[in-house]
Amino acid sequence: MKPEQGMTEQESFSIIQKMISAAKQEQKDNGMGWIIWGWMLFTVSILTLFNLEYKWFETFVFWNIFGICSILLLVGSVIRKYYGKKKNEVQTYYNDLFKLLNIGFFICLSFIIIAINKGIGIIYGYALLVNLYAFWMLIYGAAGNFKPSIIAAFLTWILAFANLFVHSFDMVMYIQAAAALIGYIIPGHLANRAYKQQQ
Repeated sequence: MKPEQGMTEQESFSIIQKMISAAKQEQKDNGMGWIIWGWMLFTVSILTLFNLEYKWFETFVFWNIFGICSILLLVGSVIRKYYGKKKNEVQTYYNDLFKLLNIGFFICLSFIIIAINKGIGIIYGYALLVNLYAFWMLIYGAAGNFKPSIIAAFLTWILAFANLFVHSFDMVMYIQAAAALIGYIIPGHLANRAYKQQQ
């Protein structure tokens, strides 16, 4: 029977380095997901405002395109995470937590979109979406100890409450654009800058 061999000093050192590297990575997010998502939301809101003014297409055409793009990006992200994984990649609590939170976020998002289509009303439906953005920002900011996202969450909640009291779809789109800017784009660029400084 072959005796069990312990790890060499070099192998132990390599594992420790990987764990330290993973811990450092999870301290800082590069913000690109927030930036991409934010600019997509901002752009679709502004294009919808122009469409309401100039009547180019059916009212929700840009939101339908946004939905298709979001699904494609989500599928691409899942494939990259699960099939593009390196063999010795260190899994951390932070990474596992955010995988599940991302799944939960997209289930809630889908639920609200279906509810809007089933008749809860556009204004209240979009208010629920902004409310969901704020909640997700708060979780992200708290878990990652990133204060700009925590501040952005509370500012976005103010917009969500304001959304409950507007009476026109164009005002709803202004609120969506503001929520994307305050909640995703600005904190995303701040996270990206902090990440680059850390590198």
